[in-house]
Amino acid sequence: MYHAVGHEPAPAAHRLSVSPEAFAAQMEVVADHGLTPLTTAELAGAWRSGGPLPARPVLITFDDGYEGVHRHALPVLAKHGFASTVFVSTGWLRGGDEEGGALDTMLDWGQVRELAAAGTEIGGHSHSHPQLDQVDDRRLWYETLRCKEIVREELGRAPASFAYPYGYSDRRVRRTVRAAGYAQALAVGNTVARRRQGPYALERLTVRRSTGIEEFTRLVEGRAIGRTFAADRVLTKGYAMVRRTRGAMRATGRLAV
Repeated sequence: MYHAVGHEPAPAAHRLSVSPEAFAAQMEVVADHGLTPLTTAELAGAWRSGGPLPARPVLITFDDGYEGVHRHALPVLAKHGFASTVFVSTGWLRGGDEEGGALDTMLDWGQVRELAAAGTEIGGHSHSHPQLDQVDDRRLWYETLRCKEIVREELGRAPASFAYPYGYSDRRVRRTVRAAGYAQALAVGNTVARRRQGPYALERLTVRRSTGIEEFTRLVEGRAIGRTFAADRVLTKGYAMVRRTRGAMRATGRLAV
């Protein structure tokens, strides 16, 4: 799971960014290890149908829709012939539906169309990037459906895949994403995606500015994943407890939205 790709990303996007040089080196590792990148829709479709997959499938995904994905990542992906999925927050992209709030320079719709024409899957990532498990039902529907509608209007086809902003979801969110017409959805989790996770809770590994090439190579090889993300998992468990408490308080009317 990538976010911004750039030399000097905005401070708010820096930690979850990678430099263009690091991204190019990481894709060389993917190529050298004989992995075959797929789109999210291709992987989930094969798992759903029992269809064949290459021996070493991998997803390369980008969340939010940063401009550097087009400027820096696309040429590297094209060089290797790699598929990828970009999950866009439609209210953050530059254009007529922009609502502000983006952390850095985002894609415009011309760039999104160029990514799609190059074989990149364009998925949904909500409209304004809220924590979906913390909003009410009406806002949840708006965020999932508005995103889908805008992508369909701009590209001529609706997105098939979704990624939860911040990786947060619960049963209500997953049911809504499914009801909105998305066929599969990705979380974070920082573990390897498995078919048993189900099509609406597939996990990913985070690549960030601090991910060195040796660490990235270990992740590609499936080594030391638990140790690498041990601190992340502790924080995730803590956040989950807080979020469940907030959800319970909201359900009883003691917490304003």
